[in-house]
Amino acid sequence: MNRTRFAPSPTGPLHLGHAFAALTAAKLADPGQFLLRIEDIDQSRCRPEYEAMISEDLHWLGLGWPLPVMRQSERLPAYQSALDRLAALGLTYPCQCRRADIRAALSAPQEGAEPVIGPDGPVYPGTCRHRAMAEARADDAIRLDMARALDHLRAGEIAFEDENIAPGLPHRLSAADMISGIGDVVLARRGMGTSYHLSVVVDDAEQGITLVTRGKDLLDSTFIHVLLQRLLGLPVPRYHHHRLIRDDNGKRLAKRDDARALRLYREQGMSAAEMRHALGF
Repeated sequence: MNRTRFAPSPTGPLHLGHAFAALTAAKLADPGQFLLRIEDIDQSRCRPEYEAMISEDLHWLGLGWPLPVMRQSERLPAYQSALDRLAALGLTYPCQCRRADIRAALSAPQEGAEPVIGPDGPVYPGTCRHRAMAEARADDAIRLDMARALDHLRAGEIAFEDENIAPGLPHRLSAADMISGIGDVVLARRGMGTSYHLSVVVDDAEQGITLVTRGKDLLDSTFIHVLLQRLLGLPVPRYHHHRLIRDDNGKRLAKRDDARALRLYREQGMSAAEMRHALGF
């Protein structure tokens, strides 16, 4: 059974890239197994009017989903339980570093050297890795100690297969590359109680997602998610990383690209059938 989900954040209007992602997930799902999930952990940026617009746009595209819809803002206890489990294994630590601190730490040891860029930006240098969870303060972030996590699993690599990109040939990342190229990722951002990486694996397991569809830009993040699934004893779903919709300059669309917002195409008289055809569905 293919159970998929589309999980937008209500921080702006949906654009063409969102439409392609939603239609891809719906196309690959078995009847009645396409789910909508609202990723609204960043309450400072999420707006109810954008959530309403998400539903309007998806219904306009001809999509439907079971109710009620899962909202991440209602699942903080589940994320805390996962954090507690990882902490009990000795795999997490509190971090007080701000972005400016990280930039300064990365530039100080080797002047002129470019920092390694991972899925979340510059790879964290480990400044707070010595801190114990007992020292955690309310304004700390919580990070995963990547080296300890891999050692706990006795994993020489993290691997997964993708049904769209080189199917049958696993994507692999060695433990050394996980440490140097991804690093100690944030599991709980300050003031939020969780992060994308943690919430997505907990929610996919809770909803019984069997096929995760997402853009190719998240391919590297999938290594983090497979690692967390294994650490937490959660099922590892199958993956399908699809192509990205880009602008005329080849840049991936973002929510700031209001000129490509679905609501504008609707207001200009484009039909859902025309939109689906334009996107290849």
